[in-house]
Amino acid sequence: MIEKKVLRTLTLSILTTLALTSCDNTNKPAEAKSNVPEKTVGSMKIAYVEIDSIMTQYDFCKEYTKILEKKGQNIQATIEQKGRSLQAAAAKFQQDVQANKYTREQAEAVQINLQKQNNEIQMLQQRLGMQFQEETERYNKALRDSISNFLKLYNKDKKYTYILSKAGDNMLYADKSYDITQEVIAGLNKNYKPSKKADGNSELKDSKKN
Repeated sequence: MIEKKVLRTLTLSILTTLALTSCDNTNKPAEAKSNVPEKTVGSMKIAYVEIDSIMTQYDFCKEYTKILEKKGQNIQATIEQKGRSLQAAAAKFQQDVQANKYTREQAEAVQINLQKQNNEIQMLQQRLGMQFQEETERYNKALRDSISNFLKLYNKDKKYTYILSKAGDNMLYADKSYDITQEVIAGLNKNYKPSKKADGNSELKDSKKN
């Protein structure tokens, strides 16, 4: 569930990034010449990228998905563990009440405490959920910047008017000779520099060559 959600978020992020690219006649990048034949429509030169391939082959996306999936699982496990503990405490309370182990005042105090724990769990779930969403948005921005920065650099030499995104059936037909997916993935992975934290989490960074 978490992984599918992350993949959908990544796809939307990439689709937002791949759009009109500007041509720059200065400063050519040190990238290999394209083997893709030049295709023009009128005065426009176009190409496209397969989003599914970026999702499965771009190291940023692969690591990003694993990190967020693990964080989502940790959040779920934490909430479930606290929920089970509260349920056990509530069950024991009911048994003790039936066994007349509490005075009315004691029973009310236990009930108040159980309600307080329940409220704390709900607040924790909301807080962790917000943190997860914020981290997802942060990684989405990093992903968009990564692709956008690379395409600007890449297109200084290629001079495409449009680089289109192809995901699922959003294009009814695309000539494979327009496909620059593998070039883009190779360039993205070449520029990508992961940085591992000591706690096992990753701050995924893209080396931006301006």
